[in-house]
Amino acid sequence: MGHPAESAITETRNRLIQAAREAFMEEGYRASVDSIASRAGVAKQTLYNHFPSKDELFSESAGQVSDAIVVSLDGQTDDVRATLIRFGTTFRQKVLGAEGLAMFRTLMAEAVRFPTLAQAFFAKGPEQTTTRLANFLGRAMAASQLRQDDPRFAAEMLIGMLKNIEHFRHISGNTELSEPHEKARIEKITDCFLRAYAPNH
Repeated sequence: MGHPAESAITETRNRLIQAAREAFMEEGYRASVDSIASRAGVAKQTLYNHFPSKDELFSESAGQVSDAIVVSLDGQTDDVRATLIRFGTTFRQKVLGAEGLAMFRTLMAEAVRFPTLAQAFFAKGPEQTTTRLANFLGRAMAASQLRQDDPRFAAEMLIGMLKNIEHFRHISGNTELSEPHEKARIEKITDCFLRAYAPNH
């Protein structure tokens, strides 16, 4: 069990990161240190004790959102369709959901000022998810459940199909996720992908 003082420090740090995520999503990078400290219920000096600059706090917040975008595809490939539908559902919830869209808007607005952060966000989130999907598809191809091809290309294509124009539509605030519409659309996308990669028997 950790020392009480260490637990308190960790709790304060987590509260600050959560408060920063909320502030950045609502106000963008212009969110003030004072407002973030207030949201977290701490003094501004306490914030600076944990994060020497707003840049570092923004980086940590973006990193956590990026981590949340990673979608795991561990397990067996017995039912490729069912697995890909689960993947598509989770992926779209994270990427097209309110938190993912808000942080994407903020990050893109600051990408010129924070190119390293933007690159790190991509590497920790979208890149990891694409790699995991490619590994899953590669295993399915090896098991003759999908046509042999470049699994990385197939993964990128499926992710493109899952995001497509809807990402821009959601970014511009023209639509919201609707559960009945989502289910049908994800199934349709998955089936289209599976027809393209049907095994050669």
